[in-house]
Amino acid sequence: MNRLRRHVVAVVAGLLALAVGIALGGGPLSYVSSSSGTSSPAAEPEDTSPNQGSDLTPETALYADAFTELVAERAYADALLGHPTAILVAPGVDQDFVDTMVAEVRRGGGGLTGVFTLADTATDTGGASLVDKLGSQLVTQLDDTRLDPAAPTYERFGQLLGLAISTPAKGGLRTSESAATIRESLITAELLDAPREARMAPLVLVLMPPTPQTDDEEAGDALLAQAAVYNSVLVGLKANSVGVVALADAASARDGLLSLLRQDPGVTAQIVTVDGAESSVGRVSAVLSLIASLHTSAGAFGPAGADGAPPLPEAP
Repeated sequence: MNRLRRHVVAVVAGLLALAVGIALGGGPLSYVSSSSGTSSPAAEPEDTSPNQGSDLTPETALYADAFTELVAERAYADALLGHPTAILVAPGVDQDFVDTMVAEVRRGGGGLTGVFTLADTATDTGGASLVDKLGSQLVTQLDDTRLDPAAPTYERFGQLLGLAISTPAKGGLRTSESAATIRESLITAELLDAPREARMAPLVLVLMPPTPQTDDEEAGDALLAQAAVYNSVLVGLKANSVGVVALADAASARDGLLSLLRQDPGVTAQIVTVDGAESSVGRVSAVLSLIASLHTSAGAFGPAGADGAPPLPEAP
C-alpha cells in the first residue's frame, strides 16, 4: 500500500510540476509576468508566441487539471486529520468557490471549524475609522497580552481575527471567552459574518478577493491601498495561528493583489501564498499548502509562485 501511495505521490508531484510548466510556457494556465516576482533563468530574446518555450496543448492542460483532481485525495493522505481549518472569506468571493474549498479541505482529512466572511467595510479603507475604534475598544476591554495596543489599525484587526477564529494549538481548541466576545462585537458592527460557537482552528485558509477587470488609472492607487490592508490583516492573523494560507486567482498573482503581497518581506516570511485558484491544480495546491504550513510558516506556491509546487505529505 505504501509503495502504491509513493507512486501516486510521485505522479502528483510530476503533475504539479507539469502544471507549473504549462503556466510558464503557455496554454490556458499561462499568466506569469515579470510582476509576479519570478526570475528568468537566462537573458534570452523574448518570445511572445502563445506557446513560448512549450509544445503543451490546451488538451494537455485540461488533462493535467482533471488528473490532479482525480488523485488529489490519495496525495493528501488525510494529513489534515486532527488539524482543523477555518476559512476566512474576503469580500467579493463567490459562494460557489467557497463551497468548493470547503469540500476540498474535507477531502484532505481536515475538519472545518467554520466559514468566516469579512464584510466590505472590514477591508475598505473607507471603513478604517470603524475598524480602528472597535479595535481600540476591544483591546481595552479584553486586556489580552496577545493584542498589541500600538499595532496599526488593520494589523490589530488581524490580531483580533486571529484570537476569534484561530489558535497555536495544532489540534484546535474550544471557543474561548475572548473569542466569543470578539466574534460578537465584529458581528454586531457588521464587519464579520461568523458562526458564534465554532471551535478555533490552527490553520486558516484565506480566500482572497477576485481581481477586478479594469484599466482605470485610479485602480492602481486603490490596489496599493488594498494591498496595505491585506498585508496588515494577514500578518496580524498569523500571530495567533499555526499556519495561514492565502489563495488567489491567476490575475492576482500576475499584476494584482497577490503580486504586491509577495513583494513584501513581512508577508513572505510568515504567510503561505498560493495562486491559480480557478484551476484544480491551484485548489489542490492550497490544501497541500495547508498541510505544509503545519511545519513551515512561509512559501509562495502555484504556477506564478517562486517556490513552484507545494511539498507533498510524507508517507506514513
